[in-house]
Amino acid sequence: MTQVDPRDDRALMAAHVAGDPDAFGELFRRHKDRMWAVALRTCNDPELAADAVQDGFISAFRRAASYRGDAQVTTWLHRIVVNACLDRLRRVRPTSELPEYDLADRHDHHASTVVRLDVQEALSKIPKAQRLALTLVDMEGLSVAEAATTLEVAEGTIKSRCARGRAALAELLRDKHGEGYR
Repeated sequence: MTQVDPRDDRALMAAHVAGDPDAFGELFRRHKDRMWAVALRTCNDPELAADAVQDGFISAFRRAASYRGDAQVTTWLHRIVVNACLDRLRRVRPTSELPEYDLADRHDHHASTVVRLDVQEALSKIPKAQRLALTLVDMEGLSVAEAATTLEVAEGTIKSRCARGRAALAELLRDKHGEGYR
């Protein structure tokens, strides 16, 4: 069984920069799932997301000395992974629709899966800036300030993008499902 490193993220970054061969591996272990979730929601394509996460962590590994400690390590990683996603999206545009799923299993599973797919589809229809803000704030739980730092925009911009994005999502879901979505 692998022992969990007791150092906090900032200490691990400092140790990595100082040459500790295990420190960055611990950061990767701690944050890979969250970065994957951000990348998947940003790219809306598992292959692009996987490539972006890999690009992001390689970039973070190489640029660790540029981490100044102004923000949390997770905020810094979010910024790098989101930028890697945007780079990937600029190079390749996804051409496939959402995959079809066999939803005939259990009713509850069916309903939650349908809602999740409907939200994912609606997210793909709103402007990228709004989608990124909503993904970071509403889905990943970052504060407005952390999302602003990640996307390198003002906090007010994040707030307005989230508000416009939520309104657009509500409208798209209402159009699809009627007034039950508010």
